[in-house]
Amino acid sequence: MVWLYFGICAAIILYAGSGASKVAEQIAEKSGLSKNWIGVVLLSIIASSSQLISAVTSVTVHDLPDMAVGALVGSSMFNMLVIGMLDLFSKKKPVSNVVQTGHILSAGFGIILLGFVAIDILFGKHLPVIGFAHHMDPITLAFIPIYLLAMRLAFKFESTRVANNPEVTEAHVQNEKSSSWTKLISFFVFNGLLIVSASSYLPALAEQIQKETGWGESFIGLSFIAITTCLPEIGVSTSAARRGSFDIAVGSLLGSNLCYAVVIAITDFCYLKEPLLRHVSSLNALAAMTAIISTAIVIIGLTYRAEKKLLFMAGDAVALVLIYLFANILLFTNK
Repeated sequence: MVWLYFGICAAIILYAGSGASKVAEQIAEKSGLSKNWIGVVLLSIIASSSQLISAVTSVTVHDLPDMAVGALVGSSMFNMLVIGMLDLFSKKKPVSNVVQTGHILSAGFGIILLGFVAIDILFGKHLPVIGFAHHMDPITLAFIPIYLLAMRLAFKFESTRVANNPEVTEAHVQNEKSSSWTKLISFFVFNGLLIVSASSYLPALAEQIQKETGWGESFIGLSFIAITTCLPEIGVSTSAARRGSFDIAVGSLLGSNLCYAVVIAITDFCYLKEPLLRHVSSLNALAAMTAIISTAIVIIGLTYRAEKKLLFMAGDAVALVLIYLFANILLFTNK
């Protein structure tokens, strides 16, 4: 029965993520904001709400810090795989060729935050503890201002780009009389609540799966929980990709990786025993470094902008798939 409940939660999250993607695209068209920024901020926040619920519940109710962190860094790694798989939805040109280069900004900040995560896991024990903030680590506390800086720079960059693009301005004028703001916001909130509600059951279900299979806590977090809590991102990105909105798809995935760092900071605050990242397996550092490598590959793809695919996928997309498979082999053999 545990697998049945797990599947039901996954289906709800996938459905709600797809619905949120459609509404977000309408919000972008109605507001005149770029689809890149809507994906990086609005969609990534709603998609990451499942990670927040799962992580906080894991450490406060079930006392599973390794699973909480494993799910977050594993999801960062999985999101890069999804970016590679988006090539299957594009036609002749690779996704890295059809999206805006502004995604490099959020990808770069993602590398910075993931790098700090890996450093904290491996060497955080040498740093002081912030006692007045529930024994938080100073590095995780810095995640929040870094995230806010990333959002500010992304907004300024996209605002300048949109202002200098008459096609975007014209599309905004044409869509001003579309669905009302009340309807759009209500539907977006409804899908968000579905995601949050279904996600709250995931830690308990993963703990039961762990007992039934005998797999390690960290591997469960890095695989099942990571993939399942990424289902909002999967629903959002694949739904957007099917409609040709690849900027929303890529932006939501890269933005979610930024949000995960904020989730780690919040989870660290909620974990009262000691700094969170000092109480987890070093395998999580491997996942974080894999996500860094994968994000670097994304940046290379966005910079080089290949014109053709190798059969169904471009070279950068194939590299993302291979890196993900290699990392999971290492994780499973060292569980």
